[in-house]
Amino acid sequence: MSADLKHADQWVFDLDNTLYPAECDLFAQIDVRMTQFVSQALKLPEDEARRLQKQYYAEHGTTLNGMMQIHGVDPAPYLDFVHDIDLTPIPELLDLRDAVRDLPGRKYIFTNGSKKHADRVVTKLGLDGLFDGYFGIEDAGYEPKPRRSAFDKLHARFDIKPQSAVMFEDLSRNLKTAHDLGYTTVLVHSDKDWSHEPEGARPAGAGDAADHIHHLTDCLTTFLKTAQKTNKTPSE
Repeated sequence: MSADLKHADQWVFDLDNTLYPAECDLFAQIDVRMTQFVSQALKLPEDEARRLQKQYYAEHGTTLNGMMQIHGVDPAPYLDFVHDIDLTPIPELLDLRDAVRDLPGRKYIFTNGSKKHADRVVTKLGLDGLFDGYFGIEDAGYEPKPRRSAFDKLHARFDIKPQSAVMFEDLSRNLKTAHDLGYTTVLVHSDKDWSHEPEGARPAGAGDAADHIHHLTDCLTTFLKTAQKTNKTPSE
């Protein structure tokens, strides 16, 4: 359950609930808008649309993937609609900016959201200019994490070598693929209640350690700063 970071020169970050604290609750806004989109697109009452939304998320990796596979939905309007949210809850994280800036090597965002959403969030956090590239769901051909195909496309785009890379995520299932490919894995957890999400597809809690998780932290900034000082991860 442990591995140091001396080997790392490539850093891959998930976006939502990883770069910013889950307590910002941006996903609550996205969640409502996903339900609204499904309701409007399929002409369903909102309670039925929400049930279907969660079913597709659990079965297809993202609601979008289910909507595309089963209903032939155009992904671009969907992504624009669900990510049209208020970013006011996100603070500017200057300490995180320093920690990310000081990491040796290349840094990337790998998200199941859109690149436009990633750019907005990163800018609001005050992290703009620090990343060597964003890899959104559109770059993966709308194949979401944790599918191996999404990782393969990421690696091809940015020439990432998993054996010298670290991946940060709030979803344990996404880190299983990363671990199997050779990444050092860091699970970013919170105390937020995710019981309303499908089991197996919930963001991490404090008790979610597993064999494919090398490190577990509830504060990304502290983890990065401590790792840089000691040239290895802090133990929790």
